[in-house]
Amino acid sequence: MRLLLTRPDPDAQRTAAALRARGHHVAIVPMLKIESVPADLGPGPWDALVITSANSCRAVASHPRIAELVQRPIFTVGAQSAEAARAAGFRDVTSAEGDAVELARLLTARFRARDRRLLYFAGEDRAADLAASLAEHGIAMKTVVIYRAVKATEFPAATRHALAAGEIDGVLYFSRRTVEAYLGCAAGVGLLDRALAPFHYCLSAQVARPLLQAGATTVRVSERPNETSLLELIGTAR
Repeated sequence: MRLLLTRPDPDAQRTAAALRARGHHVAIVPMLKIESVPADLGPGPWDALVITSANSCRAVASHPRIAELVQRPIFTVGAQSAEAARAAGFRDVTSAEGDAVELARLLTARFRARDRRLLYFAGEDRAADLAASLAEHGIAMKTVVIYRAVKATEFPAATRHALAAGEIDGVLYFSRRTVEAYLGCAAGVGLLDRALAPFHYCLSAQVARPLLQAGATTVRVSERPNETSLLELIGTAR
């Protein structure tokens, strides 16, 4: 298949390599650009740190207090964010192996009825309010914005031409904001109908929602919110 990968680097490179190994042709067109945000953490120490994105860990890795932070346990949403945490120098890493809902369950079970201090490194735009979920169980967690994801405003010329010519068979999305940016770029050049025509492979139902609202009829949703499950959805080229 001729696939368009909307994921930002560096994660896009790994995903593209896995897809190419399965026999697919992949064009990487990031719909988001990740930027670190200066973060005032306040006084420590904390009993545990929390992240829901590998992008958070990459931003934390360049924080002036990283030497202090890596001494604390860190809880991550999935395997890739756990891998990013270890790459940043964290040793005590626990993954929920799922999504924000499963991470909230893990944290609730681990810290229920305990007076603990949790610090959540988050993106500027978040699909789920993790702190609010924990607050319902009496667990306090401070949220610190550590990065922002800036939407692309236009397609590269090669992407415009490929969409116009019907040369894209499928598009992969790992976040709702990448979908929104993709649709915005397509509408801006009068290619929305063409952009909706390929198969759309989405990490979750929440990611898929803007596509369905826009009228896409060939939307496929991963069984589990992780890269492995999404690649299985696409399969191997024949």
